[in-house]
Amino acid sequence: MLSRVQTVGLDGIQAVSVEVEVDFSAGLPTLGIVGLPEGAVREAKDRVRAALNNSGYHLPAKRIIINLAPAHLPKGGSSYDLPMAIGLLGAMGKLPGECLSGCLFFGELSLDGRLRGVPGVLPAALFARKNGFPRMVVAAENGSEAALTPDLSVFTPPTLGDLVKHLLGETVLAPLAATDWLGWKEEAQGEIPDLAEIKGQEYAKRALEIAAAGGHNMLMTGPPGSGKTFLARALAGILPEMSLEEALEVTAIHSVAGRLSPSRPFVATRPFRSPHHTASKISLVGGGGHPHPGEVSLAHKGVLFLDEIPEFSRTVLEVLREPLESGEAHISRTSYSARFPADFQLLAACNPCPCGHLGNGLRPCRCAPAQVIGYQSRLSGPLLDRIDLHVDVPPVPTDVLVELPSGEASAQVRDRVLRARGLQYGRNGMGIRNAALNGKALQSHADVTGSARQLLLDAGRKLGFSARAHSRLLRVARTIADLAGTADIGMEHMGEAIQLRVGSGTWGGVAQ
Repeated sequence: MLSRVQTVGLDGIQAVSVEVEVDFSAGLPTLGIVGLPEGAVREAKDRVRAALNNSGYHLPAKRIIINLAPAHLPKGGSSYDLPMAIGLLGAMGKLPGECLSGCLFFGELSLDGRLRGVPGVLPAALFARKNGFPRMVVAAENGSEAALTPDLSVFTPPTLGDLVKHLLGETVLAPLAATDWLGWKEEAQGEIPDLAEIKGQEYAKRALEIAAAGGHNMLMTGPPGSGKTFLARALAGILPEMSLEEALEVTAIHSVAGRLSPSRPFVATRPFRSPHHTASKISLVGGGGHPHPGEVSLAHKGVLFLDEIPEFSRTVLEVLREPLESGEAHISRTSYSARFPADFQLLAACNPCPCGHLGNGLRPCRCAPAQVIGYQSRLSGPLLDRIDLHVDVPPVPTDVLVELPSGEASAQVRDRVLRARGLQYGRNGMGIRNAALNGKALQSHADVTGSARQLLLDAGRKLGFSARAHSRLLRVARTIADLAGTADIGMEHMGEAIQLRVGSGTWGGVAQ
């Protein structure tokens, strides 16, 4: 008897349809799995057999073939346990085919028949809704995640036996209520530092505002203790809130990576990722035998903060160049490839030299010239060329430190950022920030006055800007003009953009 059950596999963060076919035939008693299964899937036959036995169902002494179609797609992970067990029960005649139609099964089985959670539930649930599956069965720990998807009935039976009784109508389970993600969003907002808490550093705060308004990359240079990390963490508080569609996309990436909390399986605010400087290339951009998302993808629609960026391996930093340009991380292996979204904003911080006090008028630098040169050569020109804003963060004077904070709150700055974003979306197209403008779109929307154009020409001749730096200067100037609410880029906007591009020249800004 042939039985068919619907589940999904994962290709990057996209769920793709997988049909589990189970067939019994005469022959030696064996259980084989075909359809390009990987290690965890091949091992599933032992887990599934034990789960069935301990649930009171015993496989017949026949030749059993389980096919996972389509056969060309590699099948990995333990989420195929549950659909294979249901398919076996259907082929044994324990479950009629009509009770399996319209339902998608996704989960792991323990040896005693309990359902266990797996990564990638949200992409599976979104696939179910899009492709007309009214019902989905997952483990209880994945229930809240699946219930984020509207118009989908999610069932979370504790055991395989409970699921069989539900499908047969003997003990009907109630579907989960829709997840209240708005409550989680409010909780997450309270975890972000406020700009009003930061004393001094008005120039760096202004640069953060420009970075947030246009989606620009930024490098902060300053001595230890000047507030670079605090400033970086405050950036998330002035960025526009994610729409539900963006939040679901980001949550899907974290789901595939297995990074969601069972108690709050939803990324409610823009991600802020801060990997340690010992991170490898694979951990940063993704990879592995079965490719998984890296930090650049986990920071999608949010911020990737690289603190002490010169301490990262240079080969690790160079892999950022492609995602910074394309907004994607493309992982290729011999038999498999995947694309992960990586539309992130790069924010980096560093000291000007190994001791951290080069150029500090309060404390002398103890580094030899060769040490300074070696330290500053750790960041390549092509990478620095992709960073729009080079900002100095000097030590905060003592008289400022002893005073109460008196700066603007993040909410006030965010209001200006939202107005600037509104101008960009109305001009560039919905969701297109100034930092993403290219080619004709940039030339069309960068309305530069004659004096501003002459200033850019003079600066380019003197400082030797590259073609990429020239384009990025126009984007930053366009953002500054949007914050000022003006249609044309004036000389004051271009001058500020050039100053932010050049910085102090510590990291070669004048050569970019």
